[in-house]
Amino acid sequence: MRLNGQRRWAAAGVAVATAVATFGVALSAPAGAAPGCRVDYKANNWGGGGFGAAVKITNLGDAVSNWTLKFSFPGGQRVTQGWSATWTQSGADVTAANASWNGSLGTGASIDIGFNGSYTGSTNADPTSFSLNGTVCTGLQPPTTTTTTTTSGDPNPDPGNRVDNPYVGAKQYVNPDWSAKAAAEPGGSRVANQPTGVWIDRIAAITGTADSRGIVGHLDEAVRQAAGSPLVIQFVIYNLPGRDCSALASNGELKATEIDRYKTEYIDPIAAILARPAYKDLRIVTTVEIDSLPNLVTNVTPRPTAVPQCDVMKANGNYVTGVGYALAKLGAVPNVYNYLDIGHHGWIGWDDNFGPTAELLFQAANASGSTKANVQGFIANTANYGALREPNFTIDDTVNGTSVRQSKWVDWNRYVDELSYAQAFRQRAVQAGFDANVGMLIDTSRNGWGGAARPTGPGPKTTVDAYVNGGKLDRRIHLGNWCNQSGAGLGERPTAAPASGVDAYVWMKPPGESDGASKEIPNNEGKGADKMCDPAYTGNVRNGNNLSGALADAPLSGKWFSAQFQELMRNAYPAL
Repeated sequence: MRLNGQRRWAAAGVAVATAVATFGVALSAPAGAAPGCRVDYKANNWGGGGFGAAVKITNLGDAVSNWTLKFSFPGGQRVTQGWSATWTQSGADVTAANASWNGSLGTGASIDIGFNGSYTGSTNADPTSFSLNGTVCTGLQPPTTTTTTTTSGDPNPDPGNRVDNPYVGAKQYVNPDWSAKAAAEPGGSRVANQPTGVWIDRIAAITGTADSRGIVGHLDEAVRQAAGSPLVIQFVIYNLPGRDCSALASNGELKATEIDRYKTEYIDPIAAILARPAYKDLRIVTTVEIDSLPNLVTNVTPRPTAVPQCDVMKANGNYVTGVGYALAKLGAVPNVYNYLDIGHHGWIGWDDNFGPTAELLFQAANASGSTKANVQGFIANTANYGALREPNFTIDDTVNGTSVRQSKWVDWNRYVDELSYAQAFRQRAVQAGFDANVGMLIDTSRNGWGGAARPTGPGPKTTVDAYVNGGKLDRRIHLGNWCNQSGAGLGERPTAAPASGVDAYVWMKPPGESDGASKEIPNNEGKGADKMCDPAYTGNVRNGNNLSGALADAPLSGKWFSAQFQELMRNAYPAL
């Protein structure tokens, strides 16, 4: 059952304590330097013997290239999960050493790290001293201050006070980088104020690239747009090793075996940024690794649709490992809401794909230190074209005694559109073990299918194929066609809580950003040309050996494609 607003907790009393301690810590430094640093330690108890701690280190001395922080727990506490540092513990003694990406700490610079922990008894006392790079605190230590608030609710409340549906009662972030490109197009000002997802599709995107700002830039702008009100900002986490094993257009920079780089150079720095106190009031939605796990169900041996690289990724386990790691790290940030990708109805809607995908997602949600609690819900149709609703026929219709499931278009699928698929998948995910209050997102950025070709009613009941083909809104040649589809239009505008079990319709794929290149274009992003993006390609087993239906002269995935944007506006439904 989905509940709008605050997550409901069972009646019980619980105290939430926040402690802040500031310490001066001397750094080894040459004569004349101003040695010292400050450590801000904030622990949040959420009951049941669990707590989370944010640790901010500020360097007040000369720059260092590597750092090690040490402290001791006074009450037998244990670190159970840490981020943005390599955490170890021996008895009461805890050590946090820099990760590969955050060892450099300049004068006046700060780094945020943190951990989840456990304690026994009724108190969770803070550490009383810290040392950095072997030098014990020598500065003045202000007294620790503790504030305690009492709420009624579950004895194990969500420490981030997450709401059940982050989209309800909240504005959504408008990406200025995308908005400027849309507004520069003739007629684009009609949609330039719509919220879209921000794609973090390589390590460089964390800090920013030549044509887009980095995560910090987006978050700072989101705080400005929020202006003190609830605001949702959406990020697509998309850089697994061996990414998108069945599509060359969206291959990534990390090789199949580079799971350690994925963790330390990609996920860890993202989690550290999202955890910064400046962003604690934002509602940060993450779409986690689209197209990855479904590939391990449909495109592996002995399926006729098998792709060798997908067999590699299934064998090495790095999709499952990476998704679990991302969920664990991002889910530890109290105001982050993770949504797992479930493909679309034209991919996963068949019986032999549907249940296995739900089971595999549950496995990944509990891998690499994660638990199912780190999954807020699921997202369907990300960057795809499946119609939201097919009003002119249902899966239960028959023509002259023949089920529409036997039509060439439906081809024995159980679903004919994304809404019915998403709602059914939610129920199957709960059956697989996910919490009953998970919610769904549906990407409606390019599934409007309006314009002159949009059917106005059912097709003729002469044959089942004539009936389905004449009435279906989705005008693709085949459900397996996914690249820059000709005739597509903008779909339903982003909307909160539009249907039962659905948290929101979203534009997770920014309209106008290409799905992939139709020919080889030199680049340093690991992206190749894909035949499915070539309008002359006559297909493969995954699209029934049909034409690709793609627009010509497409740029690399993620790059601006003016011709596509114009076509999406022309065919928008509801119309602009």
